[in-house]
Amino acid sequence: MTSASASALLADIGATNARFALLEESDVVVSETYAVADHASPVDAARVFLAGPAAGHRPDRALIAAAGPVNDGRIALTNAAWIVDPDRIAKGLGVKEVQVLNDFEALGWALPALRPENLVMVGAPRGEERGTMAVLGPGTGFGLAASAFGRQEEIVLVTEGGHVTLSSENRREDAIILALRQQLHHVSVESVLSGSGLIHLYQAIARTDGKTVPQRDNSEIIQHALAGDCAVSRETLELFCAFLGGAAGNVALTLGARGGVFVAGGIVPRFTDFLKQSAFRERFEAKGRMSDYLRRIPTAVIIHPTPAFIGLAYLADRTRTVP
Repeated sequence: MTSASASALLADIGATNARFALLEESDVVVSETYAVADHASPVDAARVFLAGPAAGHRPDRALIAAAGPVNDGRIALTNAAWIVDPDRIAKGLGVKEVQVLNDFEALGWALPALRPENLVMVGAPRGEERGTMAVLGPGTGFGLAASAFGRQEEIVLVTEGGHVTLSSENRREDAIILALRQQLHHVSVESVLSGSGLIHLYQAIARTDGKTVPQRDNSEIIQHALAGDCAVSRETLELFCAFLGGAAGNVALTLGARGGVFVAGGIVPRFTDFLKQSAFRERFEAKGRMSDYLRRIPTAVIIHPTPAFIGLAYLADRTRTVP
């Protein structure tokens, strides 16, 4: 453990980008983002950060969140080639202590600290109830975690909820999921509610309707959906929001998340106004006799640019010893 005056290296590593920051006391004093594809390993990227933006600082601990399950204390990124290994990082950077956690665990630790300006509320307002909170997120993949409070302490439950089977609510969605199944075999939440999932959904809608559409990446699909100049893109985003609402409602029921369900990741903050007008909240609440239960649960989109750093900083403070 380090002293209260020592600095810590924070990292939020996804399949596409690796974000690094330096924590001094309780303040993030410098940060930078690097493309994962541009560096051979997290050690190489961290060395660039420590030699550049963070030059002159010598952190003696590191807290690293990465997009993948923790196995034997390390993470092999689910959608990229990096291995986040605490022993390699400690040796490579010369730090005494390295803590590795799933990226959505870091978001789980951030939930109690999120301020109103960090959120766009969708549906019921956020209350004061200190109940279980869930955070889920479409990004390169789909993550899910929950923050729960016991009698004496809080814990974060980490899951692989992105790989559960996606469900449909009507015949139109039945037909689209059938088209997806013919391509993907198992239609998981992540296979639709993610960056590549938007593309899968766009292509499945076109196949279902026998249409020929131009190839588009997820950003282009969102752009044309918001512009309203492509019917398939528009329906893609509408169904994306509807599926996301249904999945979020399932999470709220499964985890008893009365403290709220929060949407993270890099995709949804691009179209929060569209989300508010979509079927997201309707599908969140559309759970039969449990609709009244869900109606009282707030839902929100996290718009803070680096929410994982909030969670990592909180965890750094919890695990710090003062001499």
